[in-house]
Amino acid sequence: MDEFNKIVDRFPFGSSFYIPLQIAFNTGMRDSEVCGLTWDCIDLEEGKIKVEKIILKKAMQWCFGTPKTTSSQREILIGKTLIDILKKHKKYQLENRLKYGEFYSNNLYKFEEINKKYNSTDLVCTKENGELVSTDSLKYLSRVVNYELGINFNFHSLRHTHATILLEADANIKDFQKRLGHSKLATTMDTYSHVTDKMNQDSVNIFEGVLNSKIK
Repeated sequence: MDEFNKIVDRFPFGSSFYIPLQIAFNTGMRDSEVCGLTWDCIDLEEGKIKVEKIILKKAMQWCFGTPKTTSSQREILIGKTLIDILKKHKKYQLENRLKYGEFYSNNLYKFEEINKKYNSTDLVCTKENGELVSTDSLKYLSRVVNYELGINFNFHSLRHTHATILLEADANIKDFQKRLGHSKLATTMDTYSHVTDKMNQDSVNIFEGVLNSKIK
């Protein structure tokens, strides 16, 4: 948490990277999922994010694509912290749209074979002028965090941090698997074996504690 707070202090609200950082930290979404998120996929009243698309580069231009597996297409519940951040950002984005007027970016290039099945290109993660924050932009973010802040970081680190926090708080492993979009439970267990090993040791300690209390 301390390192994340340092990163957010460097990229506060109003920075192009603040919203991608907060979404990834609070949901565990992948970088391409975060950058491809549109407002029609967020229900701020119900506290839900629908992951149905990613952004990818085709012919040197950014466009929408489909997540790599069916399990990657999922619904993620979000809490009040992220809801409040997104509400504030939506208002800020609207103000910028009015400020820039006709110069506000239309975001993605139109590739009909990819974009025709999506209802909106109203991206959540944009710069002040409406330009998209791409996965390439997030690589720049990672370099700044590494070299300027001295923190060993890439954007995917936020997914691991989110996952570790949940596991150490004894989250239901099946719910956890769905939240991250893993198709197989084995993938989840293998990826976070360092955490599950600790959980196993904690379980032993709990059991030993119960035994000792009964013996006494």
